[in-house]
Order: sequence, then structure tokens, then C-alpha cells
Amino acid sequence: MDVITAKKKKRKSKRDRQYWKLYLFLLPAIAYVATWSYGPMYGIIIAFQDYKIKKGYWGSDWVGLKHFIRFVTYPDFWEMIKNTLGITLYSLALFPIAIIFALLLNELKNVKFKKVVQMITYMPHFLSTVVLCSLVVIFVGREGLIGQFYGWIKGTEGENLLSIGKFFPDIYVWSATWAGLGWSSIIYVSALSSISPELIEAARIDGAGRLQVIRHVNIPGILPTISLSFIMAAGGLLSVGFEKIYLLQSPLNLDYSNVVATYSYNIGIVSGQYSYSTAIGLFQNVVNILIMLLVNKITKKLSGTGMF
Repeated sequence: MDVITAKKKKRKSKRDRQYWKLYLFLLPAIAYVATWSYGPMYGIIIAFQDYKIKKGYWGSDWVGLKHFIRFVTYPDFWEMIKNTLGITLYSLALFPIAIIFALLLNELKNVKFKKVVQMITYMPHFLSTVVLCSLVVIFVGREGLIGQFYGWIKGTEGENLLSIGKFFPDIYVWSATWAGLGWSSIIYVSALSSISPELIEAARIDGAGRLQVIRHVNIPGILPTISLSFIMAAGGLLSVGFEKIYLLQSPLNLDYSNVVATYSYNIGIVSGQYSYSTAIGLFQNVVNILIMLLVNKITKKLSGTGMF
């Protein structure tokens, strides 16, 4: 056993020396992650303190779990959790749309038309959040296409759908789906292109139609990619993009748009309660990690593919 281990170490050392130039390309990425992702993590200690800027990290008073208890006992805690989970679970339910779109794209034989469709669906991803939200406000506003259509259905003049709270999750999720459809499908289109044409040809020789090829060849071929993407999506179950929520939020839809991210912003940035805001963020991350581990375990058991 020692001899085998020694040989493995020798081969690894030889490989490392052979490809040392390639490892150099990793240094900028490692430095970036270490500086901006891991470096600031020591700041989470203020979640357990009554942090005062003048006293600093080590001079502030330690209060243990005070801020976490304050958060979970906040009167609107469950309403915020319900709103957050409502939006994220809604988004997760639409997860297969990008997969279906990629499968449909893969079936297009006209290369030029396929490229045009891809370009058009990719474009919204490159719009800034402010521009995207401005378009959404226009479309669902009283004078907008969707607002006018809703008014026509009800037999009234156009209505501003953002002022109707119950429509906020629909507006948020479907606008995000529209904006990210093309971009989200890239990974699946790439995975589909790696499937051996010989497998598809063999299936067709055996009499399989298009739907059968998709079901028995294409989907199993991209299943590992689907599993990993789903695990990553589930890992953000308690996180909703703050910028878009904040830009679409108004007093009229606050009952449906008040989520953990916006509450954390108001507490931390607006009110200056940094310790409390940090505790909320840490609570979110811990729950997200636990959910990701659970989903990873279930997915690995069902499909045989997981992150680790």
C-alpha cells in the first residue's frame, strides 16, 4: 500500500511540474476570490456583537445570539419568509422552461434561424436591472400593453398591475424568466452538443421519433447538468435578488414584495443597524447551505449525480 501511495504522489508531483504554467493562470482567480469572497468573511463576527464603528470589531460588546432571536421573533418574520419562499419556489417551478427551450433549439435544423433565435433570447440578459425594471413598469402600467390587456379583460380602462399586490410574484418571476431564458439555456445547449451523434443515429435506426430521441437520449445525456443546476438553484431558496425587488416595490404591493433582502437593506443601510443586518444575512446563508446539502443528497440518490 505504501509503494502504491508513493507512486501516486510521484506521478502527481511530475504532473504538477509539467503543467506549472497552466496553474499560473489560476492565480488571478484565486487572488480575486480570496480577496473579495473569503477575505471579508471575518466581518460576520459583528452578527454576534453590538457593533460600533468607533469601537471596531474587537472593541464592540459581544451579545451572542441576541440579533438572531430578535429577527425570528420579529412580528413580520413569517410574512417575510412566506413572501421570500413564495417567489423563490415560484421561480424554481419554472426551472424546466430553460431546459425545454434548449431542447427545442437543439431540434432546429436551420442554423441561421437558430442563431437569430439565440441572439434575440440572449439580449435581455445584458440589460441592466434598472432598464429591465423600467421596461416591466411600462408594460404592466396603466398605459402599457399588459395593463391595457388586463383592463380589457375586466371591461375597464387599463390598470397598473404593480399596484395590485397579488400580481407582484407573477410579474417578478415571469419577467425574470423572460430576461434569463436564453442565457440560462446556454449550458443545456452546450451539454446537448456534447451528446454523441452516433447515439442519436442509432436511436433513429431503431425507429425512435423526435420525441423518443429527446426522452431516451437527449434528456439522459444532459441529466447531470440539470441536476447540478437544480442544486445550485435550490441553494438560493431563501435569497431573492434585492435590486429588482426594490425597484418594483411600492407601498401598494408591500404585503407581497416585503422579503428578507429588502428588510435587511432597510435595517442595515437605511437604519444603520449593521449587526442586526449581518445576522439576517448570516441566517439566510446558513439556511441556504442546509437546503443545498439536503437537495444535493436527494438529487444524488435519485439521479446518481451531485455536487459532491
